[in-house]
Amino acid sequence: MNTVLQAKGLCKTYIVNKRQNNVLKNIDLEISEGEMVAVMGPSGSGKSTLLYCVSGMDRATAGEVIFNGRETAKLTDKELSRLRLDEMGFIFQQMYMMKNLSVLDNIILPAVKSKKNTETRRQTEERGLQLCRRLGIDDVGGNDINEVSGGQLQRACIARSMINSPKMIFADEPTGALNRSSSDEVMNELLSLNRDGTTIMCVTHDPKVAAKCSRVLYLVDGGIMGEKELGHFEDSEKSLRDRERDLNNWLMEQGW
Repeated sequence: MNTVLQAKGLCKTYIVNKRQNNVLKNIDLEISEGEMVAVMGPSGSGKSTLLYCVSGMDRATAGEVIFNGRETAKLTDKELSRLRLDEMGFIFQQMYMMKNLSVLDNIILPAVKSKKNTETRRQTEERGLQLCRRLGIDDVGGNDINEVSGGQLQRACIARSMINSPKMIFADEPTGALNRSSSDEVMNELLSLNRDGTTIMCVTHDPKVAAKCSRVLYLVDGGIMGEKELGHFEDSEKSLRDRERDLNNWLMEQGW
């Protein structure tokens, strides 16, 4: 399979009160097309920082990040912004939406801003509605964002992340603010996107979420200390229980 994302010797250092804080230390990482990779680790291990650096939301201090054949450090801020808009999708724990726009308008906003989009506004809206129907939120597309549930809003965020047909989705604790029922719904939608070929990198503290991913990376003190291959998830309760048990045993070995 083709490599979508590669990091070589990735380091991220912050200076706090004149002291050097090495958050990421010589990370080597490859994610192939069609993978769904979970990143786990203790609080403060560098999980979110890793996701931000490899996705171009933050600049690494040292090392290389190659996304879809392009070295991101060599891109200008404008080129990097365009890469994120056109070829990446983002989902966060905090569901950032424009308060003055409807749910549907929030979903299609990246497409409206994208220079690669040659559609009319009506065509873009129809594509947004198709994503809403797929995610089961077509009945709330015209609502304000404060008129929908947390689960509906996170599914809207997934639809927004897909509107420009990205090569890869980056998700930072996408179920962290949801109850178990809504969390399962959101994960099922991410699994569906992954089965359709979308590559996903997901930071999570939840073993139930990670058990549905094809591979798990375990970070400690800014370094990848372990890696667990789970394979693609077969959608059955028995398969999920077996994967959760296997993953939890491995996490305990890692010091979870």
